[in-house]
Amino acid sequence: MFTSEQELEDRLTTPSPALVADLARGAGDLVVLGAGGKMGPTLAVLARRALDAAGRDGDAVHAVSRWSDAAQADRLRAAGVRVVTADLLGDDDLAGLPDGADVLFMVGAKFGSASAPSWAWAVNAALPDRVARRYRDSRITAFSTGNVYPLVPVSSQGAAEDHPLGPVGEYAMSCLGRERVFAHGALTRGTPVSLIRLNYAVDLRYGVLYDIASTILAGEPVDLTTGHVNVVWQGYANEVTLRATAHASPDVFTLNLTGPEVLPVERVARRLAAGLGRDVAFTGTPSGTALLNDATRCLDLFGYPDVTAGTLVDWQAAWLAAGLPTSGKPTKWAVRDGRF
Repeated sequence: MFTSEQELEDRLTTPSPALVADLARGAGDLVVLGAGGKMGPTLAVLARRALDAAGRDGDAVHAVSRWSDAAQADRLRAAGVRVVTADLLGDDDLAGLPDGADVLFMVGAKFGSASAPSWAWAVNAALPDRVARRYRDSRITAFSTGNVYPLVPVSSQGAAEDHPLGPVGEYAMSCLGRERVFAHGALTRGTPVSLIRLNYAVDLRYGVLYDIASTILAGEPVDLTTGHVNVVWQGYANEVTLRATAHASPDVFTLNLTGPEVLPVERVARRLAAGLGRDVAFTGTPSGTALLNDATRCLDLFGYPDVTAGTLVDWQAAWLAAGLPTSGKPTKWAVRDGRF
C-alpha cells in the first residue's frame, strides 16, 4: 500500500536487477519522444536510475515533449533527466532533436480521434515517418496498442502477436499505420525496430481499475457489456519497454505488453467495492468478445509482473479510499466501436 504520491513514484522508478543487467550491455544516449504523457515521466526517471546503476552515468536520458506541465519537467530535471522542449508535430525539421543510440517513440493521439481523424493520422502515422528518417541510425522502440487487433472471444487467451489484425476506428487504424511506417523504415533503411502493443497500464492515478472504481464511488452502475479486460502494472510495463530496446531488429520485433490474466470486470468491481466500503450495481450483459491480448511471448522473455492483478485491485481501492491524487485521464477501455 502507499501513503503518498512520492511513494508510488519511487516504486514505479526503482529498477530491477534484470533491467540494470540488460542496460549494462548497451551504450549511448536514450531519447524519449513524447515523454510528457501518462507513462513517459516515470519511464524516463526509471531509465535514468537504471543507467546509473548499470554504470552508464555518462549516457544521457533526453525527455522530449512540449512540457505544458512545468512542474513535471522540473521533477525530471531534479532526477537527472535532460528535458527538451519541442513541438514534434509542429516542427517541420527534427534535426534539432538530440541524437540517441536508442529512441523511444511514445507520441500518440487517441481521444478526439473520432471527431478529428486527420489529426490522429498526422500524429500516429505521418510523424513516425519523419522520426524514422531522423533516427535511421538508431534503434527505435515505438509504442503501439492492442487496439490493432479485433475483439476476440473471452474464452480465448487473447490475440497473440501473429493473430490477424483488425483495427476498428480511426484511432486503431492510424496506430496500425504507425506500425507500418516504422516497419517500412526498417525494411528500406535497416533501422532496428521494436513495436510494443500495450494493453492498459495501471499506475493508480489512472487506468482501467481507476475508471471502474470511480464509477463505483460516483454511485453509478458498472457496465458489464465489455465484461473482460487485461491490465498490467505500469512499473512492469516501463521495465519491459526499456528491456525490449535490445530486441529491436530490422525484421521488426513485435511484443504484446499486458498482464497474464483475463480479468472478469464484475469480479474486479466487486473487489474494488469491498475495498472502498461501497455497494456496487451493474448494468448490461457481458459480451462474448473483448479487446484482449495474449502476453505469453512477453512473459517468456521478461518474466511475470512483480505486482499481481489482485494486488493492483487492492492498491487501487486503498489509493482512492485515502484520497490520494489522480490524473483525471480516462482510458475509455469499454469502447467497442473504436470511436475515441
